[in-house]
Amino acid sequence: MKNLQLVDLKTQYEKIENEVNTAVLNVLKSTAFINGPEVKSFQTEFESYLNVKHVIPVANGTDALQISLMALGLKPGDEVISPSFTYIATAEVIGLLNLTPVFVDVDKETFCMDPDSLKAAISPKTKAIVPVHLYGHCAPMEEIMEIANEHGIAVIEDTAQGIGSNYKGKDGVSKKAGTIGTVGTTSFFPSKNLGCYGDGGAIMTNDDDLAAMIRMVSNHGQSKRYYHDVIGVNSRLDSIQAAILRIKLKHLDTYLSDRNKAASFYNNEFSERPELTVPKTANYSDHGFHQYTLILNGVDRNDLMNHLDKKGIPSNIYYPLPVHEQKSFEGKFEERVSLENTDYLKLKVISLPMHTELDDEQLEFITSSVIEFLDQ
Repeated sequence: MKNLQLVDLKTQYEKIENEVNTAVLNVLKSTAFINGPEVKSFQTEFESYLNVKHVIPVANGTDALQISLMALGLKPGDEVISPSFTYIATAEVIGLLNLTPVFVDVDKETFCMDPDSLKAAISPKTKAIVPVHLYGHCAPMEEIMEIANEHGIAVIEDTAQGIGSNYKGKDGVSKKAGTIGTVGTTSFFPSKNLGCYGDGGAIMTNDDDLAAMIRMVSNHGQSKRYYHDVIGVNSRLDSIQAAILRIKLKHLDTYLSDRNKAASFYNNEFSERPELTVPKTANYSDHGFHQYTLILNGVDRNDLMNHLDKKGIPSNIYYPLPVHEQKSFEGKFEERVSLENTDYLKLKVISLPMHTELDDEQLEFITSSVIEFLDQ
């Protein structure tokens, strides 16, 4: 059996090695390293995949969030609502721009923003909402959009973990995660469901004017070279990464299918164990399974992780310290609603290996090792 990893990028690369090597070599020969044809082609192909009018490639997912907030014209002191149970980047950019973060709770089953908590957190100063499609499951976007539209608030979808996932509307129409709000953002960090071999990100929107502003902000605030209309940043996806992403985009739906097969294996083995709560998929969403995350019931998490580690099985906690408890945010956010589920989940979640290359032998070993610990 191959050594187990949380994410096996090496085996995934070996399956597309010839395509990737040829594409990278072609970029090197072209010397079109910045904003070359590969970037423009990836942008067009990604727009088609997502069925969205505008994709603006940028340097990473954190930049995508920051640029989106800047393009919306938010001012210091404006409030931005996000879950606390998320990766730091979601809230980091809010603090970086001197905006005021307001943290809300998540649903205990989907791990995504709770609409009731969102409603209770809105104030006259609220200017943006940042729902996160955590672990690959869509946030309840229709409810979130109804609340946002009622108050005239912009919505920025953090789709770093949810790219390729589908949101199923009440009208029966499906939309890709990241294309429902005012703007969507994603990361192409190597471990993501659609990952490059370095840093990369993108911003998605159907709003023509907003897309123009996003392009300006991401390019030093200029729409015409050397004429800078707004304060901007320098954030670009390089051509080598775009070439790699073009190849991997063709495989994305297969990658998502493989992740779902692995998740089904886990669920079949774990669903009858009262000590484990397997990931739930709401009727409005499918699941990208960027992570496979269990909730432990009466199980010592550290002891389980140590048991798995001794068997060569990696595991992780996403996330052990929610944003509102991070030292960097002390005294910098509004305490407006209870974060009961967040406080519960931080103590109970554990993530097992999840990637496109897991085989039945590995999955059997992982699941039997977990069950062995539960039965001892």
